Amino acid sequence: MKKVTVIGSGVMGHGIAQRVAQAKVPVVLFDINEESLVKAKSFIESNLTMQVNEQLLSEQEKEETLTFLELSSHLETAIQESELIIEAISEKLELKHGLYRSLEALVSQETVIASNTSTFSMKDLTEGATNPERFVVTHFFNPAQFVPLVEVVRGDQTTEHVVNETMTFMKQIGKSPILLNKDIPGFVANRLQAALVREAFYLLEEGVADARSIDLAVTDGPGFRWGFAGPLETADFGGLDIWKSVVENLAPTLSENTKVPDFIQTAIDEGNLGTKTTEGIYSYSSDIIQDRLVERDQYLMHLGKLKRST
Repeated sequence: MKKVTVIGSGVMGHGIAQRVAQAKVPVVLFDINEESLVKAKSFIESNLTMQVNEQLLSEQEKEETLTFLELSSHLETAIQESELIIEAISEKLELKHGLYRSLEALVSQETVIASNTSTFSMKDLTEGATNPERFVVTHFFNPAQFVPLVEVVRGDQTTEHVVNETMTFMKQIGKSPILLNKDIPGFVANRLQAALVREAFYLLEEGVADARSIDLAVTDGPGFRWGFAGPLETADFGGLDIWKSVVENLAPTLSENTKVPDFIQTAIDEGNLGTKTTEGIYSYSSDIIQDRLVERDQYLMHLGKLKRST
C-alpha cells in the first residue's frame, strides 16, 4: 500500500495511524472534528516520546515517523489516492453505512475499505454497498500502536485479492494478522476474552476470591505464559488426555450466565463504570489511572520487543 487513510481519530484511530506511520507508510488521519485531530496528534507524539525514553526508538526515528503522518478534516482530500481506507468510527451501523456510501462515491473500485469493528458482521457492514467485494474487517486491539493482533474477516463477496493485500499489509506494518474462516459474533479474541471475564465475574460474585486475587491469578498464572503459547498449544504440551479430564471435570461447574451478575448491573446503575468514573470493581484516582496507562504501554512495548527478538 502506497497510501492509507484512517477515518476517526479516537483511541483506536490514532493508534492505527501511528502504527502505519511507524512502518514508513504515508497515512492520513481524518476526523470531522479538528480539535479531535489536534488531540490525536498530541497523543501520537507522546506515545513516540515514550518509545524514545524507553530506548525503543531514536529521536530521529520519531521525527521521521511524524513525516509520514498527515491530518485532515476534509474527507475528499483525505482519501485521495489512498489504496486502503480503515474506518475506526463509532460502533453505530447507520453512521458506518453513511460513511461507506460517501466513500464509494469518491474512490475507485480498487480501493480497499476496511472496518475496525468488533461488533458488526460483514453482512451487516456491506448491506447496500455498491462494491461489497472490496470490503473487509481489520479488527485491531487497543492500544493499536502496540498490540500485534489484527483479526481479518472477509465477507461472502470479498475477493481473494483484497484478503491477500490486507494480510500482506498488516504484516508490513508489524502486525500479526489472523484470517477467520467464518464470520462469527465477537470474532476470535473477544469471544475468548468474554468467556474468561464471565468466569471472573462469577468467581467474584460467589466470593471465591477478591478482585485483586482473581486478576493476579490471570496475570501471574495462565496469562503469564499466554504471551508465549496460546491455549491450544498449552493443551498439546499438557497432554490432550489430561485436558480431556480437566474439561470434563470443570465444564459442568463453570458459569453459564448470559447476563452480567447483579453486582455489575448495580454498579452501572449507580454510575460506577470503572476508570471512566473512578469507581468500578476497584477505586481509582486520576493519578492512578494515568500511571496504570503509562505502565501498561511500557510493559506492552517491552513485551513486543521481546517477542520480536525471539
